[in-house]
Amino acid sequence: MAVLISGGGTTLQNFIDCIVAKKLNARITLVVASKPEIVGIERARNANLPVFVVDRRTTEPGQFSARSLSLCDDHDVDLVCLGGWLSLLKIPPRYTGRVMNIHPALLPSFGGRGLYGSKVHQAVIDHGCKVSGCTVHFVDDAYDNGPIILQRCCPVLDNDTASALAHRVFEEEKAAYPEAVRLFQQRGLTIAGRRVDVKTVLGRGL
Repeated sequence: MAVLISGGGTTLQNFIDCIVAKKLNARITLVVASKPEIVGIERARNANLPVFVVDRRTTEPGQFSARSLSLCDDHDVDLVCLGGWLSLLKIPPRYTGRVMNIHPALLPSFGGRGLYGSKVHQAVIDHGCKVSGCTVHFVDDAYDNGPIILQRCCPVLDNDTASALAHRVFEEEKAAYPEAVRLFQQRGLTIAGRRVDVKTVLGRGL
């Protein structure tokens, strides 16, 4: 698998920790960063993972997605996982159903361009929601729009701050994203329009 990052790399670190703990039978063969000098690059190097930077600011718009996914081709990647990747990725046919993202809200609410990180959690609080959570979905050519694989929920408390809610949501993300990867590995996911059918695989469901 490849992990694409734009910031602190907490999702990348979760994958690394799950693999080391043998909770996820996967291998990260590539990390792609959309800008240099981010904490996520340091996390990747600390884990001895190959890292490449495709700088969004200096790459021609029409070449950004192609260059990022070309690196995945070069490393024989089966699955691409976006982990805090903040740029729109154009998905060519060969990667349909092979690129996942996780969003820190229950899509289709609180998603789309400009809604990421603490902005999502503050929007959830400001709207008066009683629950939030995370959504793992396949990626298409629009922000936070692809078919939903799975979701996990957590409460929004009356005195929540964006930071406190983010911590609670991330605990759900740490379970949800590896589970989606396991289902992909076991061929337990079938896309049918907007739906992702999740099969019970090897005697386990969600």
